[in-house]
Amino acid sequence: MYGKKWVVKTLPDISVRRRLSESLGIDDLLAVLLAQRGVTGFEEARTFFRPDYSLLHSPFLMKDMNRAVERIGHAVRNRERIMIYGDYDVDGTTSVAMVYSFFKKRYPAVDYYIPDRYTEGYGISAKGIDTAAENGCTLMISLDCGTKAIDKIRYAGAKGIDVIVCDHHYPGAALPPAFAMLNPKCPGCEYPYKELSGCGVGFKLLQAYAQVNGIPVEEVYEYIDMVAVSIASDIVPMDGENRVMAALGIRKLNENPSLGLKSLVKISGLDGIRQQVDDIVFKIGPRINAAGRMESGKRAVQLLISDDEKTAREFGEKIDCFNSDRKNVDSGITQQALRMISADPEQEYRKSTVLYHPSWHKGVVGIVASRLINTYYRPTVILTQSGNFAAGSARSVEGFDLYSAIDACSDLLENFGGHMYAAGITLKVENIREFSRRFDRAVASTITEEQLAPTIYIDAEIELEDITPKFIRILKQFQPFGPQNLPPVFLTRSVTDTGKMKIVGKSGEHLKLEVCRKDKPDICFPAIGFQLAEHYPVIRSGKPFDVCYTIEENTFRGVTSVQLYIKDIQPAGNVH
Repeated sequence: MYGKKWVVKTLPDISVRRRLSESLGIDDLLAVLLAQRGVTGFEEARTFFRPDYSLLHSPFLMKDMNRAVERIGHAVRNRERIMIYGDYDVDGTTSVAMVYSFFKKRYPAVDYYIPDRYTEGYGISAKGIDTAAENGCTLMISLDCGTKAIDKIRYAGAKGIDVIVCDHHYPGAALPPAFAMLNPKCPGCEYPYKELSGCGVGFKLLQAYAQVNGIPVEEVYEYIDMVAVSIASDIVPMDGENRVMAALGIRKLNENPSLGLKSLVKISGLDGIRQQVDDIVFKIGPRINAAGRMESGKRAVQLLISDDEKTAREFGEKIDCFNSDRKNVDSGITQQALRMISADPEQEYRKSTVLYHPSWHKGVVGIVASRLINTYYRPTVILTQSGNFAAGSARSVEGFDLYSAIDACSDLLENFGGHMYAAGITLKVENIREFSRRFDRAVASTITEEQLAPTIYIDAEIELEDITPKFIRILKQFQPFGPQNLPPVFLTRSVTDTGKMKIVGKSGEHLKLEVCRKDKPDICFPAIGFQLAEHYPVIRSGKPFDVCYTIEENTFRGVTSVQLYIKDIQPAGNVH
């Protein structure tokens, strides 16, 4: 495992910081944090701190939007049957629940379909199309998938089904013959914001449909909490429209969530707690995903479209059971995978990890890939048996284009798709060894040594006395956090523990301590360092150490306090 590298960001231009400080009435430290996020003036700060629906772009800027709305209107007027089709993960199931619920309220001839992860795989399936045809559907709206489904959409056309694609994945060299292709990443689409989630694209479709058909836009906004869950869970950039919709959706999640999400909030132990992105990423999202991983993504949709509390509670409890099962399965597979790596001497020299075991659960291989990167920080592919093929998930490290490395081996693959940091692949079992060799060669030829060491980017160096109530109050307004707007990371030098440090966690893997400066012992903060128990001896020795951390509010038994979440510890003086 590589040691973590600390990089202190260069301070933004002093004139920009001064302008922000004067116009907003904030200190230089907060001006630094804003400028690092591209906020350089009063108006930009106003939109950053005050997200509002008025900041959303017109949905009609998206290519084919008029065509899509007209086709749906034609279907409704002519009483055609419509199928809402989506992927089995959080983005897909929230998309389907949102679009299905919106249309079902005003038009009865609507069905939905989620493919089976194991028998149909990702994206539009022949079985899904056959089901649509058998049910008399003549229009399909695909969500969070379809951009590369050339053969399947052609097959749907042969069955008399028009397809409207709502997707956000990168297109291939050619586009499918869809009736309308709603995807900001497609060539010729001039939509100003390119990084919408799949659910975000579906939301734009509902906005446009409501506008054309005289439906109050507030009825579309009722689903903004589902959009926020998709944005947080799909790890899309938290800037532009995504940040606006996430902020508004999290507000609704806290104040008036849909019944399905309300059930998940309670089951996740979040009732009465102000939820933020981390609560979605680590508690709500995994439960929604668990349905598709362990049984069927249809269970997640059933929960999300629930219109009474009893039904929502019942489906929520089922999904919580799926999540418990998922945790046990992925933990066991992760341990087995780590043993496989340690038993193979060749792994020491590789720049990537590729592992295959026929009995591994297909629903958790993506999670296992992510967990392995915590130990062996390099691009990772985890494969298992899927019918007559091997299939699995790939995950990358920061800054490395995983998709390009997989694309370099595409002649060995039956199918693949994804983006820079995550992908899914399918190949013949007999091709695994050659794929492993070629993939490692592709990675080794482009990855840098810096990319093979986890890097912590530090926003600013501060003293503990800088953490004032006013500072915390303004820092909270930087949320929601996510890619492109990560929680600020701070560096404080030469701190010590007050003597309250202890090792915690089931396996004694975490550190709980209280940090202060020896020369200012009255200014101290509780801190938690996950997976940092190895630093216990150095801290116990009393020697000063440098610490980098984020600042969080922790609520325990109804009491909220400031806590430092330590990302890493180094002996004092090591960081320059």
